[in-house]
Amino acid sequence: MSTKKVALITGITGQDGSYLAEFLLEKGYEVHGIVRRSSSFNTGRIEHLYKNPQAHIEGNMKLHYGDLTDSTCLVKIINEVKPSEIYNLGAQSHVK
Repeated sequence: MSTKKVALITGITGQDGSYLAEFLLEKGYEVHGIVRRSSSFNTGRIEHLYKNPQAHIEGNMKLHYGDLTDSTCLVKIINEVKPSEIYNLGAQSHVK
């Protein structure tokens, strides 16, 4: 019996995160990404993954709103997704 691998990627909308998401989807992973809420829709680098009919129909990719500086939010997402692998490629976009 094969268990589907589940990956959680922080920074999925960045260059490295988008390439990793595409790679893992091609390997058959269920991919979850954490994106920040912003005034502009910042998912341009992963838009083609949504337009991939196979990824859309099978529901292999899902985005979650989250804040990397909020540990409660991160724990909630991890508990919901139950990933077998976590890739931390996210960073603060504005540092004070």
